[in-house]
Amino acid sequence: MLGLEPGRVRLVPYRGEWAQLFCKERARLLAAIGEYVLDIQHVGSTAIPGLPAKPILDIGVAVAEFEAARVCIAPLEALGYTYRGEHGIPRRHYFVREPPRTHHLHMHEIASPEWGRLVLFRDYLLAHPDVAEAYGALKRELARRHSHDRGAYTEAKTAFVENVLGRARGRPDASAATPPWGSAPAGDSEGGSPYL
Repeated sequence: MLGLEPGRVRLVPYRGEWAQLFCKERARLLAAIGEYVLDIQHVGSTAIPGLPAKPILDIGVAVAEFEAARVCIAPLEALGYTYRGEHGIPRRHYFVREPPRTHHLHMHEIASPEWGRLVLFRDYLLAHPDVAEAYGALKRELARRHSHDRGAYTEAKTAFVENVLGRARGRPDASAATPPWGSAPAGDSEGGSPYL
């Protein structure tokens, strides 16, 4: 099941149904905006088997150009999404489905660094179960500490996320000896960052 109350940080164990729910939502999105988008990906923690996650599907949508993608706003609103503008990440169209919060949709230009981050972070965790396990342990501890403060929860994961992205890019300063915890891109305290 999906859904999280505003302002809460609640993690649930991974559920195989999340992949199926993404596939159904992807089909709905393709029917509504398919002619305007280049790719639709399941991103965030619900895309990683075995990883605990807030019960919210994160969906990445790639477009050719930010301004031209405004044509997608009305069709997505007709599907029940609420448009939140860039919401802390420049040149991102951000949408949510609520209440309760069930979906985050992050629309980026396909050549943008943010699109690359979404996919790279997910792919690295999928390819490195030990890193995904460490991320899950960190998330559980942070959710315990910050159960009513999503902003603090998200901020506390930042160093881990940046370290993983550095490793994925082969940066020598992001070695396994570097502690992998602590910054994701700015988002909002209600889950605007896709690194759930």
